Amino acid sequence: MYFPQFLVGMFATSFIIAIWAELETGSVWKAVGWAILAMIILQVGYVGLVVRLALKRGSEDTEADLVSANSTASVHRARPR
Repeated sequence: MYFPQFLVGMFATSFIIAIWAELETGSVWKAVGWAILAMIILQVGYVGLVVRLALKRGSEDTEADLVSANSTASVHRARPR
C-alpha cells in the first residue's frame, strides 16, 4: 500500500463522513469532530498495518538465516579400509 494512495483515500473517507455527520446533526463542528476522529482511526490502522508487515518481514529474515545456518554441507570423511 502506497502512502500517497492511502492519504487520498483517508481524506476522501473523512470528507464523506463529515458530509454525513453534518447532514445528520446539522452541526458543522460535530462534522469536523467526526472527520478528525475518522482520520485518527485510519492513521492508527495504517500504522498498525505497517508495523505488522515490518515484523512479519523481520521474522521471515530470521527464519531464513536460521535455515541457511543449519544447512551447511556435511563433511564426509573417507573411511579407512
